[in-house]
Amino acid sequence: GVTVEAAPVAVRAEGLVRAFGGRRAVNEVSLSLHEGDCLALFGPNGAGKTTLLRLLGGLLKATRGTAQLHGVPLPGPAETRRLVGLISHNSMLYPALTVRENVRFAAECQGVLEADQATTQVLGRLRVLDREQTPVRFLSRGLQQRVSIARALVHGPRLVLLDEPYTGLDEVGALAFTDALRELKAGGATLVLVTHNLVEGLSLATRAVIMRDGAFVYDERPSAVGFDLAAFQARYRSLVHEGIA
Repeated sequence: GVTVEAAPVAVRAEGLVRAFGGRRAVNEVSLSLHEGDCLALFGPNGAGKTTLLRLLGGLLKATRGTAQLHGVPLPGPAETRRLVGLISHNSMLYPALTVRENVRFAAECQGVLEADQATTQVLGRLRVLDREQTPVRFLSRGLQQRVSIARALVHGPRLVLLDEPYTGLDEVGALAFTDALRELKAGGATLVLVTHNLVEGLSLATRAVIMRDGAFVYDERPSAVGFDLAAFQARYRSLVHEGIA
């Protein structure tokens, strides 16, 4: 048979621990993700999902253990941090600036050479090009979220951290966003996605994990033959409803 060459490892974590006071928000997590992988993290509030996401992007220092991005130990130098894009439910936009100004400013901060071209391209992809001259404060929540996504993707990050990114998106925005993520994955970017939306998360994931008390309690590959969506949903519901949601 034909041997399929595995994509290079993008993210590697060994024994990651992050403690806040006496509580371990992330407790001994090890994993490796290849280029083009999407890790979907599910679990009740307080399970450690956002903390792990931030550790994997070098946005938070580990109490113990190591994380690497493309072979560079995190948090890493500025050029390594530039490989990361963060999309969260907080829009992080400048309300007085226009849509184009917000995204272009991000492109310049990230050292994008063709900032104008990159801005036009990403605004088109997220279907907000027709609003490029509108100050962000006049946009609906859903449109603001699309602009925020454009801002995080304009520099073509190799690792995209997504913390509840579908919050506040309308249907058109959600579809445009999922398309953009598929495109990024196809281009070899690695995604780490925290979401409560099982269907959306599993449709993108190459690996789906349920976290509880800072650790992985269920680890599946949705693309694998024999992946049982109903069983995964039932397992998730039982974990979340065991009085720990």
